[in-house]
This record gives sequence, C-alpha cells and structure tokens, in this order.
Amino acid sequence: MKGLFLSLLLFFCSLNLIAQDKITTDSITQLDEVILLDALKKKNVTGIVPSDVISAKVFQNASPVSLVPAMNQIPGVFVFSGALNTNRITIRGVGARTLFGTDKLRLYYNDIPVTDGSGVSTIEAFDLENLSQIEVVKGPKATAFGTNLGGAIILNPKDALGISTNFTNNFTVGSFGLLKNNLSFNHNDGKLRLGWQYGHTETDGYRQNSNFKRDGLLLNLAYDYTNKNRLSLLFNHIDYTAQIPSSLGVTAFAEDPSQATFTWRVSQGFEDNRYTLVGLNHRHTFNEKLENSTSIFYTYLDHYEARPFGILDEFTNGYGIRTRFLGNFDFSEVKAQYTFGGEFYRDVYVWDEFRNLYQDNDGNGSLQGAKFADNKEFRNQLNVFGTFLVPFSDSFSAQLGVNLNKTRYDYRDLFNTGVENRSAERNFKAIVLPSLNLRYLVKKHEIYANLSRGFSNPTLEQSLTPDGVVNPDIAQETGMNYELGTKVKLDNEQFTIDVSLYQMNIQDLLVEERIGDDQFVGRNAGKTRHRGLEMAVRYQLELGSVILLAPFVKYTLTDHSFIDFVDGEEDFSGNPLTGVPKHRILSGVQMQLFSDFYWNTTHQHVGAIPLTDANSLSSDSFNVFNMRMGYYKKLSEKFALGVDFGINNLFDVVYAQSVLINTSGFGGNEPRYFYPGETRNFYGGIRLGYQL
Repeated sequence: MKGLFLSLLLFFCSLNLIAQDKITTDSITQLDEVILLDALKKKNVTGIVPSDVISAKVFQNASPVSLVPAMNQIPGVFVFSGALNTNRITIRGVGARTLFGTDKLRLYYNDIPVTDGSGVSTIEAFDLENLSQIEVVKGPKATAFGTNLGGAIILNPKDALGISTNFTNNFTVGSFGLLKNNLSFNHNDGKLRLGWQYGHTETDGYRQNSNFKRDGLLLNLAYDYTNKNRLSLLFNHIDYTAQIPSSLGVTAFAEDPSQATFTWRVSQGFEDNRYTLVGLNHRHTFNEKLENSTSIFYTYLDHYEARPFGILDEFTNGYGIRTRFLGNFDFSEVKAQYTFGGEFYRDVYVWDEFRNLYQDNDGNGSLQGAKFADNKEFRNQLNVFGTFLVPFSDSFSAQLGVNLNKTRYDYRDLFNTGVENRSAERNFKAIVLPSLNLRYLVKKHEIYANLSRGFSNPTLEQSLTPDGVVNPDIAQETGMNYELGTKVKLDNEQFTIDVSLYQMNIQDLLVEERIGDDQFVGRNAGKTRHRGLEMAVRYQLELGSVILLAPFVKYTLTDHSFIDFVDGEEDFSGNPLTGVPKHRILSGVQMQLFSDFYWNTTHQHVGAIPLTDANSLSSDSFNVFNMRMGYYKKLSEKFALGVDFGINNLFDVVYAQSVLINTSGFGGNEPRYFYPGETRNFYGGIRLGYQL
C-alpha cells in the first residue's frame, strides 16, 4: 500500500496551498483552462448514461506524444503500452486477455465508428493534439454506441472556439531524439467552421530497434447552409513507420530492459501503416422536437509488418452508414426524450504472408521471400438501437435502451484452394442487448444505477485454428452488468466525490493460447466475474488571487476472478483474472500561478498483475511520478506565446508498462512477458499563436 500512502500524502499536503480564479479558454492559442474541475458537456448524446469525459486539463498532465497517460487517469480504464504503436486498452478487466491490440469495445471518432469488422480498435492512429476531449463509457451501457462488454470510447476533434480565425504551432523536443510538431488552423465565422491540423512525430525510442515516425493530416469542415441544416466533412490521414523491439523474458528484462528481443533486433522488425478516414455528415433539424444526424464513411488501412517468423502484408477497406434520430415529446406532464437509429459497417480484409529471409540478407534486416498464405475475409456488422428517457420528476429519471447486433464473417483461403474447411462463413445469430439506467438527484448530488447486457465477437485469430481452418464452435462472449454509483458535490462544487460499484458476469469467455511464434488457439473457456470499486476525489481550492490548486486522487479496486475455467486437465476456477492489477491509484496536483504559469504533478501506482492463469508468476507493482510545467502569455491582441517543460518517470523507476499473459518459450528460449517502460526522460515545447 506504499502507493496509497504516497497518494494520500500528496493530496493532504497540497491542501495547505492557496489558489486563484479560473482562466477561460484563449481563442488565439486554443489553450483550455488548466484546472481539472469543470462542467464538461458530452458532445455525443448518451442521455443519463454515466461516463467519464476528459479534455485538455487532463491532457496537460503529461506530454503531448501519446493518448495513453491521459486515458490512464480514468478509474477503471488501463492502457497497456508496449510502444507508441503497441497499445491495448482494457476497461474493467475486459480486453486484458487479448495479447495484442484492443478489442471488446467500440471506438468512435466524431460520431463515426472506427472499430473494424472483427472488433479491433487502433487508438494509436489518432493524435492527442488534434482532440478536444475523450468520452469513455465503461461497460455495455451506451446503447447508441454499441453494447460491447468493454464499453465505448468517443474521440472528439478540436473545433474553432467562438467567432475567430487563428493559427497555432506547438513544437516539442525531448529525450531519445523526440521531435513533435503540430500546426493548426481554425476558423469560425458563424456559418463555416474549418479546422486543419498537420502533425509530425519522430523519436529514436528508449529501446533498441524502436524508431518511430508519424505524419498526420486532419481536416474538419462544417457549414450551416440553412438554420436547420449542417453539412460536415471529416478527413483524417495517418502515415507512420515504427520499428518493433518486442517483449522480453524475465532474465533479459532484469539484465537490460532497453534491449530488443534478439530475433526482432537482427531482422530489424518494423511495421509500416497508412490509415485514412473520410466521413460526410448531414444534420437536419425538423423542428424543436426532432432532429436527425446521418453519416456515411470510408476507412482504409494499409499495413505491412516485417516479423522474424514471416512478413505480413494486409489492407482493409471499410465503409458504412450511421443514422440517429433525437427527439422529445410531452409524456404525462413531463418532456420525454428518445433516440433511435442504426449503424451498418462492412469491411474487406485481405492479407498475405511471406517468408522473411533476414538470415540470408547479410545483416541488412528483413527481406521478403516466397508467399505462404493468401487470405480474404468479408465482415458485416449491423447495430440497430433505441433509447427512451423519462424524467418522472425533477429528481428521478429512467432510461430504457435496446441494441440489436447482427454479425457475419465470410472467410476465404485463396492459397489453399480446394482444401476442405479452408473457407467458410460464420453467421452469428442476432443478439438483443437491453439496458436500463436510473438516476436520482438530491440537490447537486446524484445516485445512479445500471443493468445492461453486452457481448464481444471473436477476432479473426480466435475464429480460426492454427492450421487456418474455421472453427464453427467458437461463440460470442456475453455478459450482464450491474452498477451502482454516486456523484457528490460539496463546498459550492469545489469538492467532488465519484464512487461506483459494479459486477459483470461474463460467460463463454474467449481466450487465446499462444502455441508458436505466430500461432494461437482460440476457444470459449468458461465464466468470469468482474467485480470492482472505482473512486475519484477532487478538490479545487481558491484563496486569494495568486494560486489556484486542484489536487485529486483516483482509485481502482478490482476483484476479478475465474468462476468456471477448466483448461485441459487444469482447473483455474477461483483464481484471479489474468492480466488485471488488483489495485491502481492515480493522484496528482494541478497548480496555476498568476494566471500564466502552471505546474502539474501526477503519481501512478499499479499493483502486481497475474501473468499466468495458474497465478504462478506476477509482474512487480510500481510507482511512477511525472511532472509538467508551463507558461502561457498573451503578448498582444494578435500574438500569444507558451513554453512548457516536463519530466516522465521522475525517480527513474524500472517497470513494465505492458505485459503479455500465458506466453510460452520456443526453441529453448524463456517466455517473454514484459514490455519495459521508459527510464527518466525530459521534454520541452514552444507554442505560438496568432489570431487574424
């Protein structure tokens, strides 16, 4: 409990400091106020469904290079990060058993779904500096945004603030050859809103074979061509190349965590990605009681990955439509609200695999050889949803929602044509997923409850055997979520306490077992119980006119376990769920001085994580401190200048920022469980703003 002691010490000591008034957003620099406590509005209507919304105030606690530190400040959400290009998001333990990437949740970008047809989401395709806020719904509660067991994450890009036209440029340099630049142009004349951002990031990385380069372009355009109609265009393109150092075993991690795995270092393993999202949205207001928002969208991913055991060349073309009606009507002397709509997504996933002849390439790294696999999969997913919200009184509201999901896979093995069972369809039955939310208000306090049902589809790897044969017996995971929580506001809303208790019972648990360098077995292995407590305590102290102070403590307790899990001859029932820390604490202080200077300090404690289903091995717990300070000044009516400086891993702790579970060693090598976190490193930036 050392981490808890440090958090409480940091919290109570900070109460002795003094504070000043809030600072509002500056339209020149697009800088949001520093302080954490604010009345953030949900840009995507979820009714009374509880969610966590974070924006620039939280982003400002860490460097602008990655979304991971910001998202890890949400209780119940933990992002395992092996590198800038290797992230795995878990929400209340859901997704922790996935070895690579993020699944079991829905990811949206400006109301457009960007989760692919097999349920995989790629958070690293988006630049933190292009976002205004991130909304996270934990569990299958957000009917209109999917009912996946993990929940939904909604990313919102920046918009021009008020009637203004401005340029900003943020330039950041740091340790390990870090260089990042973000150039932004925003315009809003009341009818036309235009946002354009270009970003470039490059770093040598802390570990061997970990160079990373990314370029990104974002265009966000909206035009109100009448007072009832708005047409919007969204274009996002990311192009990045990243070397892959891969994971380390216990011995290598202890000897030198900066080293890359031998085969990945010798083969100079890397991935090359080009990702494009195009969306067109039309919003129409019929009258004061009904409006509609409809989007059509297209996504494209071109992925090339040179791995020691084979080179993967794949691309995905996806397209779809999403429409949502939002309305209200008088119901028994109250105004009831409703939404209904649908979302259809289809993608075509094509992938080839080639031999990697790096051993015959005279030390020059990967070399593409003969093809040994040629595959194609068509994936369709349909979601139809509706919600009905009734405020029975000023204090009590109820919202009933239902989502219907229909998923279909059509897999084709084009390399082994004519071989039995090498091509097949999986047509999952339609599944109905209801949700009930209740909310009771007592003055400024809130009590809420949720009962909901969710699901998760198997990924492509889980739906196939290691021989590439379709597994007709693999089933969808399903689960029931029960949640009770409260939001308490005291001292004129300067002191807030959020507490939630939940239990989610999941059956037909999907698990992956690694049986080779790139071979996995997927199966439904039993039942799990996800039970936990989440708490966030925040205080805003304002005394005098010099310093404004906002300390906070966020705590996550997880009691997740296998209820019925038999693997071969071993019975793991009753064991803690693999890949989930029991305790996690995030604490910190945000301080603002003389309205121009800020100093933010955060502390993260992550408890030990079970790495095997038998609980025979766990990662070490760790405590990491980060610090960031900055100075922003409006020099004139047209110009603004900002500088900042930060330190990550202040006390130079050796820790694993991502882990793998149930790995096996091959060829006499030890199993590889750990992705090392960076040693102490520094960064600094300069921001310039100009308003026309």
